[in-house]
Amino acid sequence: MGDPKKSRKKWERPGHPWIKERLLEEMELVGKYGLRNKRELWRAQTFLRRIRDRAKALLSLAPEVRAEREAELVRRLFRMGLLESDKATVDEILGLTVEDILQRRLQTIVFRKGLARTIHEARQMIVHGHIAIAGRRVTSPGYLVWRDVEDLIDISPGSPMAERVKEWMSEKQASEQEVQEAQA
Repeated sequence: MGDPKKSRKKWERPGHPWIKERLLEEMELVGKYGLRNKRELWRAQTFLRRIRDRAKALLSLAPEVRAEREAELVRRLFRMGLLESDKATVDEILGLTVEDILQRRLQTIVFRKGLARTIHEARQMIVHGHIAIAGRRVTSPGYLVWRDVEDLIDISPGSPMAERVKEWMSEKQASEQEVQEAQA
């Protein structure tokens, strides 16, 4: 069976707990992305902080070593979907925001693809096992979706929600066509 891996905390709480502007910004992000609590937001902020720290560390390396490691980091962030181009620079990595991380969560992508009517329904569908990636059920709304599997997100095979979602999507497409015809 072997020894379990030592678990580590994946988030750090803010240094000062009662800064009003930060609290308001956090509450806005929690509502916009349907997060369960601020700990999920702090996890994304910590992930971003670690990426930015790696990028800053690259700036102090020798040019030949820096180019190699910078290309490696850029390729990884591009595959994750955080960067638009695989030819990005350190400045673009340092320009990433916590919203860029939150956009790559499974919950947000399910909502954007139209598989759920609201961001909260997307979370519930994921937790209850109605969403699958490449046919495999994923029950973690905070799962960071990589660029190459983003198109493979769909309703889980055998899910009782499958027919309801397909009916709802066909009704939505029909209403969009009616709106386009009315505008033309």
